[in-house]
Amino acid sequence: MAEAVWSTDTGEAVYRSRDPVRNLRLRVRLQRITSSHFLHYHPATQLGKDLIGLATFRPQPTASGHRPEEDEEEEIVIGWQEKLFSQFEVDLYQNEAACQSPLDYQYRQEILKLENSGGKKNRRIFTYTDSDRYTNLEEHCQRMTTAASEMPSFLVERMANVRRRRQDRRGMEGSILKSRIVTWEPSEEFVRNNHVINTPLQTMHIMADLGPCKKLGYKKYEHVLCTLKVDSNGVITVKPDFTGLKGPYRIETEWEKQELWKYTIDNVSPLAQPEEEEQEQRVLKDLYGRHKEYLSSLVGTDFELPVPGTLRLFVNGEVVSAQGYEYDNLYVHFFVELPATNWSSPAFQQLSGVTQTCATKSLGMDKVAYFSYPFTFEAFFLHEDESTDALPEWPVLYCEVLSLDFWQRYRVEGYGAVVLPATPGPSWNRVPFGKGCGVCWTIWKDSASRVPFTMCW
Repeated sequence: MAEAVWSTDTGEAVYRSRDPVRNLRLRVRLQRITSSHFLHYHPATQLGKDLIGLATFRPQPTASGHRPEEDEEEEIVIGWQEKLFSQFEVDLYQNEAACQSPLDYQYRQEILKLENSGGKKNRRIFTYTDSDRYTNLEEHCQRMTTAASEMPSFLVERMANVRRRRQDRRGMEGSILKSRIVTWEPSEEFVRNNHVINTPLQTMHIMADLGPCKKLGYKKYEHVLCTLKVDSNGVITVKPDFTGLKGPYRIETEWEKQELWKYTIDNVSPLAQPEEEEQEQRVLKDLYGRHKEYLSSLVGTDFELPVPGTLRLFVNGEVVSAQGYEYDNLYVHFFVELPATNWSSPAFQQLSGVTQTCATKSLGMDKVAYFSYPFTFEAFFLHEDESTDALPEWPVLYCEVLSLDFWQRYRVEGYGAVVLPATPGPSWNRVPFGKGCGVCWTIWKDSASRVPFTMCW
């Protein structure tokens, strides 16, 4: 039977998870298929016919029923940042003279415990965690073009350094900062070093020792099966992607004895139990409730709520300018008329106002007087009829433009009226006075709460 189709997409995949990354579990299965020269073997008698399946070249069982290829097949479940020692590390750390750091001595103690308990459970598959001194050179030597003289750009070099930064770094010790928050005179080197966004990452490499059976433990036979990266935002990067329904990945060695290997990577993380999901929902609900209380404490409780069934109207306006009038020294007299039905205003509320007297200035062929006079008022509307046809009458703004002459005499230059808008949002309105006067205002409406809505014409 021929082998399944190989998966050639070895690019990385990005996932986002809210669960703790410590719950991540991967099942890695590695198997040696056959020597590579069998793949290129095409007998002349088979031309035009189906090729011989790879199973034809597999060794037959011995008299005891044992297959020799069973020693070249391995399957193991690996957790996040779980350390599996290679044969090279076992041989290295058994020698106490090779230990230099506290991590080396810790690995030595773990290896000695494994040897006393029957040896390590893995044979070819092992891992490099974020604490290990390992760098995948393929990540730093990737080419973007096919040019033989390609040189890595500055961005590529900086991003390569960012990827290797540790997640447990802290910028302060106690309450004392290690570095200044603001650098007033940054140097060019400082700008280059801090130009790239630093997103802390934790990295883990799943490796395989593809050497011959009697030559395990040599660095030259190590091969990267999968690289996992997790940042502080819960983003998980897997390269290559989980196998899933795709075919297995293939590795063809190029050493003195060419061989073909296949491997699969599957996500076998345990699903959360119903009790754990309920507990998580309770914790999140409690967290969101506390956060809501915290925001409420920041806002306070001093807001005055309207009476139920009452519409509260807030108007913030500004008399901007008057243009096109004959005389100088203009001012505006305005007042708001509330409908007689169900509308009211506070006793202290002034529903009228007078701007300052303003001299005009020439703007093209016209003369313009700029007032920039703000005004504000509020009113109430009581809902007595809840039917859809009972739309309230809306307040009306009346304006009158007057002028003051040399003899202190007052003249009416123009007047007009406009209904206050019923649509939220800032706007500009030109009141038709026969001449021209610009009035701009902002209106807040509130019926059930003290939430402002900005309105303008």
